[in-house]
Amino acid sequence: MSITVFDNLDTLYKKAADTFVDLSKKAILKHNRFVVALSGGSSPKAIFNLLATQEYAGKIEWNKIYFFWVDERWVALDDEKSNAKMTFEALFDKVPVNKEHIFPMYKEGISPEEYAKEYEQEIKNILGNEGVFDFILLGMGDDGHTASLFPGENVLDEHEKWVDAYYLKPQEMFRITLTAPIINKADNILVVAFGESKKHALNEVLNGEYNPKLYPLQLIDRKEGFQFFTDEKARGAV
Repeated sequence: MSITVFDNLDTLYKKAADTFVDLSKKAILKHNRFVVALSGGSSPKAIFNLLATQEYAGKIEWNKIYFFWVDERWVALDDEKSNAKMTFEALFDKVPVNKEHIFPMYKEGISPEEYAKEYEQEIKNILGNEGVFDFILLGMGDDGHTASLFPGENVLDEHEKWVDAYYLKPQEMFRITLTAPIINKADNILVVAFGESKKHALNEVLNGEYNPKLYPLQLIDRKEGFQFFTDEKARGAV
């Protein structure tokens, strides 16, 4: 595991975009494709905006990338809360991606629980039973959650399913998410978490007792290929 503390967010976002480009080249050279799972939120949006610029877009073989999501609110794809909608607007609508290589975490006319099963099969159709993503982009909430792995939820105990869906009472909505078992299979994981509000949770995740029911990001293995990007405001944790 490596932890990098940045002086400013512009530098952090640029390094994240550079990481995406470098890993895409390595994966495509190795097996002629790059299979990723993306997160939503303001930090990924800033990274996607960079990747869509002329400086970065030309360095990437977009037609060889397969895009999945780490998690999603169970809302229509045109809903403002949709991670997929954000990603299309920030990135996919601006670069020559293969639309058949994009797998949003939402489908009309089906329950989230049933679609979780379908989504797992979609992953297996691309990655086989090994299920090894080349790259997963994660964030961390102020409460230590990552993906839709929230403190105290039963999804934290999942050891078999790769994708799960459940009703999150505090938010009064369904969420669909990759689980810890599939996330931990990934060759490369980047967690982006910064700011004063993340300092306590980050300290607990990295230095506290192992208590993933309270700080779910602890479920993610800190192995080779795991990177953590943060900033000076949270540096007390590291």
